[in-house]
Amino acid sequence: MAVRIRYFTDPACPWSWGNEPNVRRLMVEFGDSLSWSWVMGGLARSFSKEDYPDLVAEWLEVADRTEMPLDPLIWREGPLATTYPACIAVKAACEQGSEAAYRYLRALREGILCLRRKLDTAEALVEEARRAGLDVQRFRIDLDSHAMVEAFGHDLDLARDPPEEARRQGKVRKIQTGERVAFPSAAFIGEDGSEHWVLGPEPYEAYAAAARAAGAQPLGGEPPSPLEALRRFGSMATRELQEVCDLPAPRAHAKLWELACDWRVKPVRVLTGHLWEAA
Repeated sequence: MAVRIRYFTDPACPWSWGNEPNVRRLMVEFGDSLSWSWVMGGLARSFSKEDYPDLVAEWLEVADRTEMPLDPLIWREGPLATTYPACIAVKAACEQGSEAAYRYLRALREGILCLRRKLDTAEALVEEARRAGLDVQRFRIDLDSHAMVEAFGHDLDLARDPPEEARRQGKVRKIQTGERVAFPSAAFIGEDGSEHWVLGPEPYEAYAAAARAAGAQPLGGEPPSPLEALRRFGSMATRELQEVCDLPAPRAHAKLWELACDWRVKPVRVLTGHLWEAA
């Protein structure tokens, strides 16, 4: 039986974006022994102009600390009004399965955090479903369903009921309506119902240890090549390829530009770095 993961996040959370190398390495190394569910914690019901300078500073800090590419100019050129519609849209994508939900969540992350897309309206969110390869007609119907609002409300309740361990570790965040667990956080749930938490941004070793403690087993075998990883995931940042392919930074950079020179991959420029796609 697969270990269940409740992953607490928000499509526009920069720290969750910075944690994508760990998420993808877990997917590669543990495979089907992990079953993911995506809990949308609702980063912000609304943003104000007064928030923008702090958001720009936070995104630049995340880019520096995680080496994941970000473009905070969205807060100058087309700022989000709220993250709630994107959260509800992820719940609609969940109706098409966990893998589809992750593809969609990833598309939203790249769109908002890297490509300056203002993804806070229904039509913009439907267009991202098309880019992510979802059944767009079904997605549109689900997005309009009141059940998705209820599902998001349930996620908000989960995120706003942090475990005592989060309090002990100082991983509870104050919000206007009370408090919530830090993003990203993950609860690895074993077959016996035991919960093994990773709270807030942590190294990969913390996630792997929690997965094993809950009963998941690594698949073993060699890590994928950069081209194999890109064919699996579609697009990746350099830092993700380092983590997933077990490559030191200089070798990862050299290999990617070598593949680009051979027209086998293409770089997508982001303000603080690159995303890579198979050509």
